[in-house]
This record gives sequence, C-alpha cells and structure tokens, in this order.
Amino acid sequence: MKIRSKIILVVLPLIIVTVILAETASLFSAVNGVNRIAWQFLSFKASELQKYAESQWNLLEEYGYAQRPEMLNAAKSSVEIYAKSIVLSDTERIFAIDEAGNVVMQSAPIVLEAGEAEHLISSIKKTDSGSADEIATMRLGGDERSFMGFYFEPFGWYVALSELNVIFYQDAYEIAFQTIIVLLFAIAIPILLLALFANRLTKPLTRVIGAMNNIITSGKLDERVSVEYRDETGRLAHTFNLMTAALQKAYAQIKQHAFNEALAHSEEQRIREIFQKYVPKDVIDQFFASPEKMLVGQNRKLAVLFSDIRSFTSISEGLAPDELVQNLNRYFSTQVDVIMNRKGVVDKYIGDAIMAFWGAPVHHEDDALQAVLAGLDMEEALVAFNAEQIAAGKPEFHIGIGINFGEVTVGNIGSEKKMDYTVIGDPVNLASRMEGLTKIYKEGFLITDMVVAEIVRLQKAGNSQAKLPMRLLDMVAVKNRKEGVRIYAVKRSLSANEAKALTLHNEAMGLYYGRKFSDAGLKFQAVLQILPGDLAAGEMLARCNRYAKTPPPINWDGVEVMTSK
Repeated sequence: MKIRSKIILVVLPLIIVTVILAETASLFSAVNGVNRIAWQFLSFKASELQKYAESQWNLLEEYGYAQRPEMLNAAKSSVEIYAKSIVLSDTERIFAIDEAGNVVMQSAPIVLEAGEAEHLISSIKKTDSGSADEIATMRLGGDERSFMGFYFEPFGWYVALSELNVIFYQDAYEIAFQTIIVLLFAIAIPILLLALFANRLTKPLTRVIGAMNNIITSGKLDERVSVEYRDETGRLAHTFNLMTAALQKAYAQIKQHAFNEALAHSEEQRIREIFQKYVPKDVIDQFFASPEKMLVGQNRKLAVLFSDIRSFTSISEGLAPDELVQNLNRYFSTQVDVIMNRKGVVDKYIGDAIMAFWGAPVHHEDDALQAVLAGLDMEEALVAFNAEQIAAGKPEFHIGIGINFGEVTVGNIGSEKKMDYTVIGDPVNLASRMEGLTKIYKEGFLITDMVVAEIVRLQKAGNSQAKLPMRLLDMVAVKNRKEGVRIYAVKRSLSANEAKALTLHNEAMGLYYGRKFSDAGLKFQAVLQILPGDLAAGEMLARCNRYAKTPPPINWDGVEVMTSK
C-alpha cells in the first residue's frame, strides 16, 4: 500500500467520524424540534376539539336538552363540523368510534379494517385520564398513521386525530435528507483536499522511488532527484543524491576490481591449463587454495605403480624418430587416461616408463585397489593399442607393471627454480623393483603382499571390486633390501583350469614355506598337469626337488635374494 493511501486511511476516519458525529447531533436536534412542534400542534387540536365537545355537552345540560335525541344529535353534528374546520390537509382524519367500533363521526371518509377499531379503543383506554396528551403510531384505514385520541364519555365516543406518517414526519424527513447531503459534501470535500495534500506531501518520495526504479532498470547510478522542500522529505532527497553519488563511486571501484579479478581468473585458468599437463589437477587446486602448504612434505600411505615397455630399445631402432614419438605419445595417452580414470596421479615419465601413485593429494579408502584395477585396465588398453599397431604395420608394445603400497613422503620436492610434486621413499623403490621382477618371473603384472593385504581388507568389507584372483609367486629380497617380500601375480578373472591351478598353487606354496618340499612338489606337478609349461610352477617344482634332496639350513625363511633389480 502506498504512503499516500496510508495517510488518507489514517486521517480520513478522524474527519469522517467528527463530521458524522456533528451532523448526527444536528440531525437529532432538528428532527426532535420539528417533531415536537408537530406533536404539540396535534395535541393542541385534540385539546381544542375535546373542549369544544365538552362545551356542547355543557350547553345541553344547562338547558336541559341532554335527554332529547334531536338536540344530542345536533350537538354531535356541531362537533363534527368543528372537527372538519380544524383539518389542515387532505390526508388528515378526525373521527370517532363507539364501543362497538362503528365510526360515528368523521371529518372525511375513513374505513377501518378488521381489528383496527379494537386496537384504537385499547390504545385510548391506556391513558389514565382519557385526555388527548399522547401521540402514537397505528395502522388506521389501511395506512400507517400518527394519532392522538381521547375518550369523550358523554357521547360514548373514542375520538382520534390522525395524519399519515409520511405527512406527519415530512419536515423531519426533509431535514434528514438535507443533513445527509450536507454530510456527503462534508466528507467528500475533505477527502479531495486530503488526497491533494497527500499527493503533494508524497511527491518527493515518489520521485525517489522512480529514480530507484530507473537505477534498477538501467543499471546506471547517475540518477538524481530535486530537493523541493526544506523538511524531512527534502533531507531524504538530499540523502538519496549523496547515496547514489557514493554508490556510483563504489560501483566504479567494483567494476575495476571485477575487471582485475577477471584478468586474474583468466591468468589462473591459463596457468591451470598449462600446468595440468605436468601437475595433477588436485595438486593445482590445493596450490591455489593454500600455496604456503604446498611447500611442506607429508608422510602418507600411498599405492605406487611403475610400468615399463619391454625391449623399447629394439622398438625405437625400428622406427623413425617422428614415428617413434607419435607411437609413444599415443601409447602414453591410452595409459594415462586409464590411470586418471581410476583416480590416480601420473607422477612422471621416465623415458618409456610411467610412474603413478594413489592416495595424494586426495586420499581414498580403496587407493591400493584402484591402483591394481588401473594396472589391469592398462593391460586391456594395451591389447586395443596393439591391435591398431598391427593394423598399421607397426611393432607391438609389451609392458611390465609393478605396484607396492606403503608410507612415503609426498610433496613438492626440488629447488626454487624447479620443483616436482612427487613421492619418495623405500616403498617407491620397491614398486620399481616389482616392475623389474616381471621380466624374471615372466609375468606382466606383479604386486606386493602389502597391496594384497589392502585388497583382502576390502574383500572382508564387502567390496565386490576387490574379488580378484591373486597367485603367490615367491618371497624375495630385492636389491638393497634385507627383508623378504611376497610377490603376487594378479588377474581380473580366470578360466576354470586357471582357477583350479591357482588353488593348488597357493596350497603348494604354503607347504613349501612349511618345509614340506615333497608334498609341495606333488601339488606343483598337479599344477603343471593342468597348465603345462607354467613357468612359476616349474621353477617352484625344481626348488622342491632340490631342497628335498639337500634341505636348506635350519634358519631358512624361504626368501630368494635377488642380486639385480
């Protein structure tokens, strides 16, 4: 609701109530005065008629004619003539009725309807003295009439002086109508003046609102309003002008700041696009969020993957340099996509090798499992890659993959001029050794017992992706490590024969490490019957035969020491 309407709604009731009270008081006073005069006049005529009738009766008694019917009728006729003489309007009726309700005297014809005579007699009888001193309203002759009556005992008459209500109260009605007309004008004129005043009073506010709307619509802050009055509305207009001037200045500063921010964002986006080719996206996000923290290394448990192309030297010798780069880039593209799809971070390329890790900068519960699944995906992606190579008459690529899981140091490592976001530590070296052992064990994919422990943990937690067949191949101590580590081959799925052989092989490995070499040898022979030429089973069978003849020392722990890789 507009302020102008509110002003009118607040002030108008005060004016209307005041005018109505004043006019109502005047109306009541005027109407009561007019009605009093009308009542007094009708009462006067009734009184005079009653006196005249009494004078006629007194004459009859004085001369002894009261008992003579002709003289009594003459007196009654005289009263009737007198009644007709005091009638002032065509609608006025003066009449008398007897006890039976018959009209016995009338100034003009009147026909009483059923029950009206009885009602009239009853009303007149209610007066104490029977004199004409009370005015009432009653239906007489079918019309609503104001009347005054009295009982004249000598004649046995119930006399009534009556006038139609609309005539009797006509002056009062005219005064009421005139009062209503005056009241309407008395209300309408203040409303008009109030509306004009409110409009003039709120005009400065309307201009301020209009200026605000223009600012909202156009977005320009150069709108100003004129200061018309030296009051609150004038101060409001002046304050509005000051505010828009300040906002205009602030808006200019904001636009400049937004422009600078846009340039900075564009520059940041350009840096992101460039460095995402070298540094993981999550690392870049953390750097922009808190650059100071990126200079501090952290110790975390990560899964580290190394993959390497077998006989890459021979492949490179058979290709022109540009073909070699083209093939290598296409190979890296397929392998890196697989790693990143499994939430891995490509650390670096080492010649034809790829180093990647899982667990930093963002840690997940299944980092080790995702690393293993990425390795399996890489083998499958290589199959499709080699199909294209064969179709193009190019050499196939064969790779070895090794994965380890353990606590490493991760962070930005290097100098102020050149830094790498990378991981270092013994578990990284062991992952690299696992990749090297794939050549010795003729397996494309090897994982350590630390990785297996993580997968088993997820299997127990109900992770369906962790249900991977894993085959214990050996327990070795790689170069620069005294402790032995169990190494496993892992696949996504097995055929029926491979599954049967896997169960026998793992049982045989348990017997082998329990120094039951003959029993273990029998199971390895069973594996070879299922998978003829299986390298791992053949190697372990040879060891069992050797140890069965010449048992190892008492302190033998089953660890095979590797002097290379």
